Order: sequence, then C-alpha cells, then structure tokens
Amino acid sequence: QVQLVESGGGLVQPGGSLRLSCAASDRIFSGNVMGWYRQAPGMQRELVAVITSIGITNYADSVKGRFTISRDNAKNTVYLQMNSLKPDDAARYYCNVPYTSPYSWGQGTQVTVSS
Repeated sequence: QVQLVESGGGLVQPGGSLRLSCAASDRIFSGNVMGWYRQAPGMQRELVAVITSIGITNYADSVKGRFTISRDNAKNTVYLQMNSLKPDDAARYYCNVPYTSPYSWGQGTQVTVSS
C-alpha cells in the first residue's frame, strides 16, 4: 500500500513550536529524498524543507533557521520541527517525494498560528 500520513498539526500562538510527523509506506520512503510542503488557502503548494536518505537537508528561505527536518529510516517517518512560528506559517502541511512526479497526497495536517 502506497500512502503518506501526516500528523502533529494544531493551533499555536505566534512564537510557539510544533512537531509534525509523516509516516510513509516503505515503497515511498526507502532511499528517497523526502520533503515537507505547505499550502495556504488560495496559494500554491510550496516546498519548505527536504532531506536526503543520508540526512542532507535544505530549506526554503522563509523557514530557514526556524524549521528542522529530520527522518527516522527505521520507522519510515519524516519529521518537521517548527519553532518561532509566525502567522505566515499557517497552512496545511504535507509530505511527499520532491523533484519528481509526486505520490498520491495524504490528507495533510493543519497548522494554525494565532493569538
């Protein structure tokens, strides 16, 4: 079964933190670069962080220094630690394999940043 399941979103105040998780099926996860995307209402989906199978990371300028992507290859799971959250970070967050035709998108996890 090919699937992506995101979790960990919620409501947080500006300046707060959240940790997102994405559990992927082995067919998707094993050996692949993984990425976190986000999509705000009325906006295009944007790639915010990527991590290679050996842990090399890259970030969009908008999140650099605040977000950290990591992965646990034994659990087929990729994480996104989000610190110093801003209202502009509010979006639905998804994971997938970047730079290629994506697998079917999961339901995502909603992040709301509001006081």
